[in-house]
Amino acid sequence: MDSRPRKYGNDVAGTVRHGLARVLSRLGVCSRSEAARRIEAGRVRVNGKVTRDHELPADIAVDSIEMDGVTLQARERVCIAVNKPRGLVVSAADERGRDTVYMLLRDTGLPWLAPVGRLDKASEGLLLLGNDPAWAARLTSPASYVAKTYRVQVRGLPGPEALQRLRAGVVDRGERLVAESVEVVGGGARNAWLEIVLTQGRNRQIRRMLAACGHEVLRLMRVAIGPLALGDLSKGTWRRLTDAEVLALADAASGRPDALPSSRQ
Repeated sequence: MDSRPRKYGNDVAGTVRHGLARVLSRLGVCSRSEAARRIEAGRVRVNGKVTRDHELPADIAVDSIEMDGVTLQARERVCIAVNKPRGLVVSAADERGRDTVYMLLRDTGLPWLAPVGRLDKASEGLLLLGNDPAWAARLTSPASYVAKTYRVQVRGLPGPEALQRLRAGVVDRGERLVAESVEVVGGGARNAWLEIVLTQGRNRQIRRMLAACGHEVLRLMRVAIGPLALGDLSKGTWRRLTDAEVLALADAASGRPDALPSSRQ
């Protein structure tokens, strides 16, 4: 496999033009919404001319794009894994002023990275971020069926009927929510630890499913996405994915059998 860094340009954009704000986001400059604000403020030039149109078709492979007088260049693809702690919002900026996962990336020298999927504020564990929108879309597409594995502590001890109901599916707010697999992996007299694997990606799915079965979620950790395990990555830290891991995740989204084996923890 070619181990050279992949860069945006002909490799991704080719002759296909996208809206200028999207191009800036792909370049790792900032989020798309922030790019739109900078463009509308007159801080961006395309081929020597100031534009305030954030939807102006552009291609970094053929157009000269400047921001604040600095010519922007195609950047290396960067994909990272983060062990998200509880209490952080997965957003670039929160309208309520809450702390976000981007606090963990301050002063790292990383380009702008977008979340690949979500974890709610109360959840923790494996979160992916990257600056390759095509790769991210492949992983998050409803048609990809990339398995996500969670360790979940619940109040009470789910019996065989509750476990079977979770596997068969529950209906909540008009949605049928199904777990690919559920098993008890630990616990005590008053609570239990479950391992739950999902291939669906509904909002707060695990919490809703367990609430329907009469069990409150006390702790929820994502420990694997497809073949990629959280492993020993410390809470609140991040690491870059290897080329093999990036490829294996893409292969998992395609349903290919040659993805790396999962080592769930």
